[in-house]
Amino acid sequence: MKLLALDTATEACSVALQVGDAVTARHVVAGRSHTQILPRQVAEVLADAGLSVAELDGVICGIGPGSFAGLRIGLSYAKGLAMVADLPTVGVSSLQMLAGPTTRADRVLTVIDARLSAVYAAAWQRDAHGHWQVVMAPILCAPEALPAAPDPALIWQARGSGFAAYREALVSAWGAPISSVDDAALPNAQQALAIGRAMLARGEGVDAARLQPLYLRNKVALTRLEQQALRAPRGV
Repeated sequence: MKLLALDTATEACSVALQVGDAVTARHVVAGRSHTQILPRQVAEVLADAGLSVAELDGVICGIGPGSFAGLRIGLSYAKGLAMVADLPTVGVSSLQMLAGPTTRADRVLTVIDARLSAVYAAAWQRDAHGHWQVVMAPILCAPEALPAAPDPALIWQARGSGFAAYREALVSAWGAPISSVDDAALPNAQQALAIGRAMLARGEGVDAARLQPLYLRNKVALTRLEQQALRAPRGV
């Protein structure tokens, strides 16, 4: 299969193209420059493979949770490509991307800094076939309100920017031992390829118009008073 994956849900901007077993990828920390960087990345990987969009078999897009602006950029671009070439699309959670197909652990806690004293979090465990299964579905919560691990005796790995900002609170709330923490890890389109390919093989591809973001926040922006309340010290 010839598949294009892209993700702009966080400060990272990434694209990956798979043709057979060969993968061409681009990944940069873009800040707020996704709009400028993403089209160039897509053009580069297609040119490297000598392909046009019309020759693809599907488009895989990161659907968050993450930045509202970033998600809109990635989803709009993915939908545009898929509609032009009438391609099936699938969405992959940014938190599942963080678990990564190459992660050697059997259990991974993935956490993204959601700003305003909150995190997006999910937990994953490998099944007998090596595929990630959801242990804790993606949630938005305060770091100290992260639900406890289902079994405090099992050992986990931890990945994501949430640990760079709130490591102590997250580790304490989770309660189970964590063998390693990668707090620099960001979602990557290359990590979405294997997940999205399996989804497409199972017939889970949808028309581009039906591709939806995974929003965990109900509001795009908080008022100044709401922001101050979130930042206020607990118990004051």
